[in-house]
Amino acid sequence: MQGHDSPVRHGTDRRTFVRLGIGAFAVAALPLSLRRRATLVRRNVPVMGTLAEIAVAHGDERYAHRAIDAAVRELRWVDRTMTRFNDASDVGRANLVAHEHPVAITEATATVLREGLRWADGSDGVFDPCLGNAVRLWDVKTRREPPSDRDIRHLAERRLYRALELESWRDDPVVRFTDADVSIDLGGIAKGYGVDRAVRALREWGIEHALVNVGGDLYAVGRSPDGDPWRIGVRSAEDPALIAANLEVEDQAVATSGDYLQFFKHNGRRYHHLLDPSTGAPKDTAAHSVTVVAVTCMTADVAATTAFGVGTSDAGRILGALAPDARIV
Repeated sequence: MQGHDSPVRHGTDRRTFVRLGIGAFAVAALPLSLRRRATLVRRNVPVMGTLAEIAVAHGDERYAHRAIDAAVRELRWVDRTMTRFNDASDVGRANLVAHEHPVAITEATATVLREGLRWADGSDGVFDPCLGNAVRLWDVKTRREPPSDRDIRHLAERRLYRALELESWRDDPVVRFTDADVSIDLGGIAKGYGVDRAVRALREWGIEHALVNVGGDLYAVGRSPDGDPWRIGVRSAEDPALIAANLEVEDQAVATSGDYLQFFKHNGRRYHHLLDPSTGAPKDTAAHSVTVVAVTCMTADVAATTAFGVGTSDAGRILGALAPDARIV
């Protein structure tokens, strides 16, 4: 996205950053004076198809680990509940039979779907949480050449989100598909929701200074222990060794969507995983990433997914209508 600062080597002493922020981010280290009073407890956990990293600054290392345990449980629960790769999850069960009859889902999944449908409606289909079949068709992790034009066209310009009905039965949410080509994929929103739940768990443990980062979806809890906002370095999409932008955040989320990690090349062209619902194919854009700051990580996640590959004015209009407190950096 054109809103990214130009990558520069000067202006950021990379030695001031700790090895936090898998992939898209780097995070400023704690001052030496604080390390005597607060231990920075860190843990990396594979979850949601990526690596989650949680860092808690606390005077009691054992207590910090227990708080991290609670946050990890939340991430794993969201993963089990909303993944499309398990037929026993809410999403998996819906994708199997919701075109035949209503399928009961948890209120958590209903919450994420409602928000996804709100973004789909508000963006006129730029974001669509029902593109599971198109995502499966492209599967950039295993493909070495594009699918057939016929298969791509079949899933293009369908606005499949309109065929997902979210209803209630006996006060419980159920989902039903009115088109057999609907397949839920919450990859552009559920990760952010999982981060929000992990953050809530940390706060319930009384944690005041922490970072939760799941594959480019980050939330900064409170301020850093020195009393200043957390200093987040957004890595350059062109060269991850460089910092493209510096952000100061507190009680805010930062999410980055980009085409530089998941892709394959064919005949000199790069095909990435961020699809355009209007074409059924990867978005065609010269920009390689977009970063959004928002109040919640679910909002930052879905906003970054939606804004990627969209012109600056259109992206600003969409965010202004759906998330006026969010901003593209």
